[in-house]
Amino acid sequence: MIKATRAQWIKFVIVLVLWLVFLVWLKSWLGLVVVPFIFDAYITKKIPWTWWRKSKNPTVVTVMGWVDAIVFALVAVYFVNLYFFQNYVIPSSSLEKSLLVGDYLFVSKLSYGPRVPQTPLHMPLAQHTLPVFNCKSYLEFPQWDYKRVKGLGDVQLNDIVVFNFPAGDTVMANVPNDDIYRVSYQAGKELTKPVDMTGMTPEQQRMVFDYYYQAGRKYIDENAGTYGEVIARPVDRRENYVKRCVGLPGQTLEIKDRVVYLDGKANKEPDNVQYRYLVKVHKAIPDDLAHELGISHEDLAYYYPEASAYNIPLTEKAKAGLLARKDIVAGIENVPGDDAGGLYPLNKLTGWTTDNYGPLWIPKKGETIRLTLDNLPVYERPIHAYEGNDLKVKDGKIYINGKETNEYTFKMNYYWMMGDNRHNSADSRFWGFVPEDHVVGKPIFIWLSLDPDRGWLDGKIRWNRLFSFVDNIK
Repeated sequence: MIKATRAQWIKFVIVLVLWLVFLVWLKSWLGLVVVPFIFDAYITKKIPWTWWRKSKNPTVVTVMGWVDAIVFALVAVYFVNLYFFQNYVIPSSSLEKSLLVGDYLFVSKLSYGPRVPQTPLHMPLAQHTLPVFNCKSYLEFPQWDYKRVKGLGDVQLNDIVVFNFPAGDTVMANVPNDDIYRVSYQAGKELTKPVDMTGMTPEQQRMVFDYYYQAGRKYIDENAGTYGEVIARPVDRRENYVKRCVGLPGQTLEIKDRVVYLDGKANKEPDNVQYRYLVKVHKAIPDDLAHELGISHEDLAYYYPEASAYNIPLTEKAKAGLLARKDIVAGIENVPGDDAGGLYPLNKLTGWTTDNYGPLWIPKKGETIRLTLDNLPVYERPIHAYEGNDLKVKDGKIYINGKETNEYTFKMNYYWMMGDNRHNSADSRFWGFVPEDHVVGKPIFIWLSLDPDRGWLDGKIRWNRLFSFVDNIK
């Protein structure tokens, strides 16, 4: 006969109902194995969950009290971080001046629906590497298939989105933030005799680029002291990036003279979009003026004394502010975009630049595209790397999973992400589409903002940015 108080039964029922609601939301009944343990914890108490509290040894009581608190905190953080929200800090200037380096974001996973963990056994708050120990923070087994729980909505055009770095499936341990695919192509080109690909067919171009890539990868493998061990990472353990979504599934995107066009219509540019300019000066830009106009110390480092000029990104407001200081600024010129050493797709001659790019169609779930050797480089990575198909080209024909084909139906939605600091952002122009299974969440508000150029007694905390909503940053 179970002897339990009314209060125990009430607590049990409340916890049980909450747990079942959670499982219904997840559409997973695997969690029912936890129910007997909840029942025991509140009703039968057969398992001595708190045996240490009865110990006469004060050391045991103290130590186990801390262990109990730490384990509870880790479990709580694990579930909150997985399904509800997480913290994210802006590490680079790719979204400036919309989001600033040192902004700490409250990222909602409920906005687009949280992912059921693909790598469930990992240490909370460590994305892929354990600090101090410098080893993996996760176990590669088990790996679960991609599944997203229903959220409050979908990714909308111009949303700022946190996602896993698509090209981060394979990284070099010593330079983990570099794109190994671009590094391999660039190294391969430098190591081999240059080939003039003018007039080559798409298949011939493909062979040349594959040769570059293989030569570069071999060089990376042979120089582990420089590049480090080459590591593969699961989707949800890849580096977190934050960019603005400027292209949705099914849209055709093109960049013309810096402006993003979707299905032939110009998309609204962010209010604080930045482009790079050559600022010719009579003397160095003073620190107080730079701070007033939002020009960072990092940007001011690009000063060329022999030309008396800076090569820096500016908003329209900052540009106008500098032009008004004729005692300092002699003139400002546009810096045209180029191919930046290689744009997506890396294995195709396109002639595209960061300012003039495309057009290309963004894959949409359930829609079918006709494949040719000309457009295959654009869609090869989604088909092979993201959707797990075996893709080969032989004798001018395309084979997917061993069958010759000239079409493909996509299994996921894809997005096009770009930074607002357009000439200083490694984004979709460099590594292509962001698959839906890489989407982490939506930043809601800035809960802390620290200026890396200022001291604690000199305006380190940007008080005007605290608790400002990201949706208000257009």
